[in-house]
Formats: sequence, structure tokens, C-alpha cells
Amino acid sequence: MKKTASMVWTLVIFGLVFVPQSFSQGGQATKGKGSGGWGMDTPYQRLYDPSKAETITGTVESVETIAPRKGMYPVVALVLKTDREVILVHLGPDWCIGRLDVKIEKGEKLEIKGSRATLSGKPVLVAAEIRRDGNTLLLRDNAGIPVWAGWRR
Repeated sequence: MKKTASMVWTLVIFGLVFVPQSFSQGGQATKGKGSGGWGMDTPYQRLYDPSKAETITGTVESVETIAPRKGMYPVVALVLKTDREVILVHLGPDWCIGRLDVKIEKGEKLEIKGSRATLSGKPVLVAAEIRRDGNTLLLRDNAGIPVWAGWRR
């Protein structure tokens, strides 16, 4: 009986000391990174300039998941071929875009509103809206605030 009580107290003390600490750390993947570089005050979010928004139309060459900057969580990106160019279009973080019911595939014709930027020396279009078959997928509002910012607006 003493042995059982001793074991129970050991487990209780272990739980009180170590379990709260593990919850407070938020996991190593997010420690010190918040939303993996996708927060509102990050350099990546400042790439989108609402005053320079433009609309392009093209055909999807491929859909990719890439790291936009070192240490950031992946972005879902499209390689879009227009009449004038082939450009990489960033939609948003994989953890957000991957959960949407909308799936974009190679060969689809899209109209995309976004803001041009340069990332790692290459041109990209940071998307705000995607139009397909009369439907619109809103990724950012008119002020450039992304849908994944949620209540922090």
C-alpha cells in the first residue's frame, strides 16, 4: 500500500512540475516564431502594397509549396503563365490555404489580383483575390490584411 501511494505522489509531483512547462513553451516549431513568419508585422507581410495592386490573367503551370523566406512556414504558390510572362504567385501559408475547400490545379485559367514584389531577387505576385468561373476566393482585404490574420485585425 505504501509503495502504491508513493508511486502516485511521484506521478503527481512529476505532473505538476513538468506538464505545465511543456504547455507554456508552445512547441519548439513555433517557439519565437509566432505564426511561422506569417504575422502582421513581419517583413513578408510588408511585401503586399495595396496601392500597387493589379490584376493579371493566366493559366496555372504548376502548384507548389515552398518556403518564401528562411525560417518561414511554407507558402502555397502558383506558377502562372500570362500573355507577357511566367510569374510565381504566392497565395498564403500552407496551414491556411491547405484547409480551404478550393483546390487549384494545373491548366486552370485564373484572374488574380495582387501586388508585385521582389523576393530573393525574383519577381512574385502576392495574391489578394483569385477569380475562377465567376467565383472569388478572397485572400486579403482592400487594406492588404490577410484572411489568416483573423481577429488580430
